[in-house]
Amino acid sequence: MRHLFTSAAAMAGLLLATHAQARQQDDGYRLPPAEIADIVLRAPSPSVSVSPDGKTLLLLERESLPPVAELAKPMERLAGQRLDAATNDNFNPRNFVGLSLQDIESGTVRQVALPPNADIADQNWSPDGRYVAFTNTVADGMSLWVLDTQTAQARQLLERGINLVFEEPRWLPDGQLLVFTIPADRGEKPMPSLTPTGPAIQDAAGGQDAQTRTFQDLLKTPHDEALYKWLVTSQPVIMRPDGSSRQTVGEPRLYVNASPSPDGRYLLMEWIDEPFSYQVPWSRFPRTSAVWTRSGDPVRIIAQRPLADSLPVQGVVTGPRSIGWHPTADATLMWAEALDGGDPRVETDERDALMALSAPFGGRAERLHVFEDRYSGYTGLDGDDDIIAYDYDRDTREVRTALLDVTGSNDARVIEVRNVQDAYADPGNPITVQNAAGFSVAHVDDGHLFLSGDGASPDGARPFLRRFDLETFETEELWRNTGEQYESVVDLVADDGSRFITYHESPASPGNFRLRTADSVRALTNFADPHPELTGIERELITYERDDGVELSSTLYLPPDYEEGDKLPVVVWAYPREFNDAATAGQVRDSKYRFTRIGGYSHLFFLTQGYAVMDRAAMPVVGSDPETVNDTFIEQVVASAQAAVDESVKRGFGDGERVGVGGHSYGAFMTAHLLARSDIFRAGIARSGAYNRTLTPFGFQAERRIFWDAPETYYKLSPFMAANRINEPMLLIHGAKDNNSGTFPQQSERMFAAVKGTGGTARLVMLPHESHGYRGRESVLHTLAEMVDWFDTHVKGETNDSD
Repeated sequence: MRHLFTSAAAMAGLLLATHAQARQQDDGYRLPPAEIADIVLRAPSPSVSVSPDGKTLLLLERESLPPVAELAKPMERLAGQRLDAATNDNFNPRNFVGLSLQDIESGTVRQVALPPNADIADQNWSPDGRYVAFTNTVADGMSLWVLDTQTAQARQLLERGINLVFEEPRWLPDGQLLVFTIPADRGEKPMPSLTPTGPAIQDAAGGQDAQTRTFQDLLKTPHDEALYKWLVTSQPVIMRPDGSSRQTVGEPRLYVNASPSPDGRYLLMEWIDEPFSYQVPWSRFPRTSAVWTRSGDPVRIIAQRPLADSLPVQGVVTGPRSIGWHPTADATLMWAEALDGGDPRVETDERDALMALSAPFGGRAERLHVFEDRYSGYTGLDGDDDIIAYDYDRDTREVRTALLDVTGSNDARVIEVRNVQDAYADPGNPITVQNAAGFSVAHVDDGHLFLSGDGASPDGARPFLRRFDLETFETEELWRNTGEQYESVVDLVADDGSRFITYHESPASPGNFRLRTADSVRALTNFADPHPELTGIERELITYERDDGVELSSTLYLPPDYEEGDKLPVVVWAYPREFNDAATAGQVRDSKYRFTRIGGYSHLFFLTQGYAVMDRAAMPVVGSDPETVNDTFIEQVVASAQAAVDESVKRGFGDGERVGVGGHSYGAFMTAHLLARSDIFRAGIARSGAYNRTLTPFGFQAERRIFWDAPETYYKLSPFMAANRINEPMLLIHGAKDNNSGTFPQQSERMFAAVKGTGGTARLVMLPHESHGYRGRESVLHTLAEMVDWFDTHVKGETNDSD
């Protein structure tokens, strides 16, 4: 059972009591300075969910970080998933610990009574906003609850026996619940035999490429297969909100999805078939998609997809994919089919088709539309059978948006074609609502839909609300964020957009929710500043230029006590990104008017120790040809890093010498390159990175070529191959159970050995039980202690200049 720890102050005191002793040892967890630990251990503000009818806020209370002991519980790493056999759920620490309901109009808050040590997850509004289904985790299972928002009373429907590996409890159009349960007769958990029955064998028949990325947590043995089947097999059950009238649907299978048609008469059922694979995760296992009646009687098989273990890089399966119900038709299925064999390397003018098949599901599917590029989804329209569909060109990075007439004969109308990286031209995304059948659709009022967006501009982001005419495609701006604040649209309260909820913050005020009308604004929440001692932090968006003319930007943070003219040690923190052109690469995507929220293992904690931080320092890799853009990766990130440091000197807060660089994941990869290929920085921090690209031979990040097509590039882009050139101290931190594709823990272990073996200065910290990101309380505090100590030792010292 997971227990809520006491107050943050009490926990900080308990931990800090052993701080001095812990710092003397390298075999135990350490603590950062007290002012950092105290902030880390504070509980964050509640999460907020708006009811479908726009009348109620569901406030979900959170606790601070869980102890590592929670992460150390037994975990089953199977088929690319991490599962908890005790609860038959995905492996996760505690989510939410409390619930309350707030009436939007009156502001009245009602607390919801929950069992002791509640662990709330999987919350799901009923379409009418009357109920919220949620789960509560106990030591040996998951219980199902329903909250009645009228009475603020929560009722337990099932004490045990829910299977949540793939599907949360979901509402049917008639207000009943569909739940995946554990079959009553599934038997005991399979136990591994101490005596093997034979070797694990995999075959490659030859004659067909099988270019799979470096997936982790895959099946390895027949026992793994048996255990996976035991955990994933489920029995769908339909019940009323009070738990009565329980009806089983079909027979137990390895279900991954059960979706009701909008009229509630049919179910789209999808399940995993055998044989499994030891090379790819569950998402590529054989799968059947079929239509059943609500009572579980088969109607038609829509697709039987074979094992997809030989897809080309960035390719898709052939046959029906992305199968789902049209959200406003009674019972019409839609799906995409590749016209290029699923291979993006094939040159063609017709890459995908959108298909449709309606009840009673006899005959052949109708081809609704042909896409020039790869289909990437659609948005349904409330009260209309038209949809807004999207297709994407991976070479030009252009997305095409079109209005499609599903049941009529009108031609498709292209709304826009835009580079997805062009933030300044982003028109915004449709604001969605949950319709009566429970489907998410774009809200439409009098032939108009509503768009909200970040409003990126050269002066910083200014979120907006716009009304879009579906007939003329004309846009009218209803509201835009102005002033020394940052405010973005969350949801509409009035159909015509005259009343809407926003999330508001400013440099001195943390994020809170507001209700806006044309001429008034009212606060809905009043969440406290999580760290008032840091209110004086200065935040500024700065722009500068690379030596090749590419415009760059960064968010500059200065400590609360900073005085003009002071020269500080500087931390440059970044994550490289690829762009087709310099114009989009240099766009400003942040705002200086946002609240600086610091938590977890954020590098912004360096501000408490007297550093300046250049956050999100732009490291664009620009190239018109996505196939070869990485050929100049190193030269471009070095030039960008030099420009950032030069700007710190020009603006007077940096001296150009006491500078450290850091990054997480691809940012760690960048950090290693900068230390190996330049002398810009005194030291670096590389968290959870990949350093040897020969271990990711079938592509990485945006690299499309495989190792055997471009071995020189893979070699050059492996900092491991230049470890002997790293002559600045490098701190490597990695989760010992990292499951991110490509960033095996071995990557940091081998990189450390290479730097050490060639005479360099390095430190390797492997965090027990942690994945690609770090969640355990002790792990987060230790990470911060290591980061601060590393830069204090290797960056913060005096400059070489005597004055």
